[in-house]
Amino acid sequence: MEKILSALLLSFAALFPLVNPIGAIPVFCSLTADSSGEYRKKAALKTSINVFFILLVFYLVGEFVLEFFGISLGVLKIAGGLIVAHTAWEMVTSKSKLSHEESSEMHAKDDISFTPMALPLLSGPGSIGVAIGMSIPGYQTEYTLGISAGILLISIVVYTALLLSSPILKLLGKTGVGILNRIMGFFILAIAVQLVVHGIMMVNH
Repeated sequence: MEKILSALLLSFAALFPLVNPIGAIPVFCSLTADSSGEYRKKAALKTSINVFFILLVFYLVGEFVLEFFGISLGVLKIAGGLIVAHTAWEMVTSKSKLSHEESSEMHAKDDISFTPMALPLLSGPGSIGVAIGMSIPGYQTEYTLGISAGILLISIVVYTALLLSSPILKLLGKTGVGILNRIMGFFILAIAVQLVVHGIMMVNH
């Protein structure tokens, strides 16, 4: 049980800043501004389910992907750190994670739960890279259960944040959400630097 809890905390702590449910609130509110409450609930649920399966699948296939391409842990950390740093910089400078084409297309979508909400907004390259990295210790039963439970907990937080997106946005305002996003981006940037440094040290050894 201790190993399961340890793995759960590891996955939640590693993924939460990168998934960043709070940062997705303004986009979700914008996309569902003219939608019914029932649609918003369904979209929030489907988005959280998609996030769960995207991260879980990449975790489960991660070790095989790394072996197939012959990628070492050090190289993965450097690559992941660079991607995470890019994401963090966008958060600090208030740039959108979505490209201009994605932003234009998303307003015409009937179902926003997979794209752009789950991918690339919530479970983007940074969180996918971390999910793959967590597969390196192997797939021991307790460890895998803990990681899976952590990913499930992240998905529940995503669902809760999106479900309460309107009250949260009203309470904090766009400025408040933006400030939280920048603060989160700063800490994520620190995580990215640490990943790159650790990766370089592992490659040099």
